[in-house]
Amino acid sequence: MAVGILLVGGLGTRLSPLTNKTPKPMLPIANLPVTEHQLLVAKAAGITKVVLATAYLAETFVPYFGDGSKWGIELKYALETEPLGTGGAIRNAAELILAEISDHEPIVVFNGDVLSRHNLTAQIELHQSAAASVTLHLVTVEDARPYGCVPFDENGQVTDFLEKMDNPITNTINAGCYVFNPQVIKDIELGKVVSVEREIFPELLKAGNVIQSFVDNSYWLDMGTPKSLLKGSQDYVGNHEYIVGENSKISESAKISGASAIGNNVTIGANVEVISSIIRDGVTISDGSKLENVFVESNTTVSKATSAKGAYLADGEIIDLKL
Repeated sequence: MAVGILLVGGLGTRLSPLTNKTPKPMLPIANLPVTEHQLLVAKAAGITKVVLATAYLAETFVPYFGDGSKWGIELKYALETEPLGTGGAIRNAAELILAEISDHEPIVVFNGDVLSRHNLTAQIELHQSAAASVTLHLVTVEDARPYGCVPFDENGQVTDFLEKMDNPITNTINAGCYVFNPQVIKDIELGKVVSVEREIFPELLKAGNVIQSFVDNSYWLDMGTPKSLLKGSQDYVGNHEYIVGENSKISESAKISGASAIGNNVTIGANVEVISSIIRDGVTISDGSKLENVFVESNTTVSKATSAKGAYLADGEIIDLKL
């Protein structure tokens, strides 16, 4: 058995203005918040106890997720009142579960802005069989320069953590899902600002601890920008022209395509065209509008004959997303 921690406290500045009212882990991918997709992955791997490590707009999580019983998961909430870095946030969240788990029960940590369909069960099993301090999900990318890279030896043991460079020595990168031995987290000083990537992991290697790599090139997406968020939603909608939530009304003359996601209680008027877009709950799109690659904020009314492409629509504003 394993327990989980989801790091959902980031500001999401690269996703602005989408994150002005909504924390990035609560932004919708195919009509479900990113965090919900991650909880479903955790549940499928047998994880039934999860701590959400919150900070920015923390109050938005509880009304939606509650105690987690709807998903068959026991949810706890840890509030980060000041930035603690990834390591500090993990330690702060772990305070709610460390007393309840055994010394060898794995703690799985998810970054809140990653969509992944990798085999988490296999990652946990590898972690246990390798007796590792930490096991990292790694993915192979064509160009590692924007990420930094993580080399490993013939046994799959990580040998270094390298910052962004012009000529990466490998194209495997940190994919943002870690399985920890609880002791590693216990050894982080509570309340200390610390980064697992820049401090904890290198220190573990220096001390001779095993950091195991788990390379799985299944679907993976860093949804840190509006462009990638739109792509992620389209990927999860899949081969459908669109999906639509509950109590939404779409005019017979409207055309919706490009794997668009239409939320709940949406009204779409006559001769409207929606292409490859995310339309949030409570939106009204007035007659004759054409929207392509747009994100329409909740409860927004789109005026008659509005034309927008690659934009964020809210409160009467149309903001170019520079896609």
